[in-house]
Amino acid sequence: MDDLFSDAVRQLLADQCTPQVVRAIESDAASPARQSLWQHIEDAGFADALVSESQGGAGLSLPEAHPLFEQCGAYAMPLPLAETVLARALLAQAGVARPTGSIAFGQALSDADGRVRCDTVHLGRVADWVLARQDQHCLLLPTAKASASPAGFALDATLEWPAADCADAPRVAAAPDLRLLQACTAAAQLAGALMRVFESTLQYANDRQQFGRPIGKFQAIQHQLSVISEHVFAARMAAQIGCQIDHQGDHQNNHQRDSLTPDRLRVAIAKARASEAAVEVAALSHSIHGAIGFTAEFDLQLFTRRLHLWRQTGGSESYWHDVAGAALVEQHDGLTVDLIRRATDVAFA
Repeated sequence: MDDLFSDAVRQLLADQCTPQVVRAIESDAASPARQSLWQHIEDAGFADALVSESQGGAGLSLPEAHPLFEQCGAYAMPLPLAETVLARALLAQAGVARPTGSIAFGQALSDADGRVRCDTVHLGRVADWVLARQDQHCLLLPTAKASASPAGFALDATLEWPAADCADAPRVAAAPDLRLLQACTAAAQLAGALMRVFESTLQYANDRQQFGRPIGKFQAIQHQLSVISEHVFAARMAAQIGCQIDHQGDHQNNHQRDSLTPDRLRVAIAKARASEAAVEVAALSHSIHGAIGFTAEFDLQLFTRRLHLWRQTGGSESYWHDVAGAALVEQHDGLTVDLIRRATDVAFA
């Protein structure tokens, strides 16, 4: 089943999320390519992958949806599909009507007049909605009614809504930890992008000729490729661990709630390791490619820019190292190695 799901996601993105489509959306957020790509995703039902079958979704758990998140990274997804998958499941669980269109995550800041601002919303320029955490609840806000200003990455935006739109917005009463969820999916997307960068760099090293032989035959290049592969496969395994659900959470919640709650320590391990790998792999891949890797016409930069973007999304490695360190300090029983073993000893289906 996992292979069938992963293959279906891969086939759709290979056909519809090409480098040409990614470039078109990056250059114009209102490009017809954006609507076309999202419509294909909607038609395939992937946006409702985590929604229960009784509510019209596929009823997958978070670990089962990992391949979808990873493929978003492997194809440099320029729309917030990973966030939408989680947001729709959260809305369905809370009994809030799910809107059509894509949903980004944000952190809401309010002023005295009731206006709400979300700084640096990841993919805010191309999202239809923002699920914004405000104190102990979340607001579902339409981007069409927000004033937008550029922020960070080409498709990110700082968004601000007038008080009237905020007062009427649908609410999720029990606010989920959006940063935890975003870090979980960002680690998986990093894993997909890292693998894509490794494969393309390996291919380039085998094809590029210098001094009468492929540059991949030179020991220095082989060493760089081996370091890249170590980071890529370590990050990929860590990202799978990060998508495991929290079995120690509130057992009064139903199965769907459990399937949406990743274990915090496992997410910390996943995001920290994947973010560390992003820095190293981006640098080494560009070193092997030389100047061509930085050009707009070459596909490598589509992925290495996202490595740096997703490294920061949901918190960088330093933030999640602190989380992991706090868990070690707070452990009162057993050895440190026991905590690490419990966090990483996962049986994958």
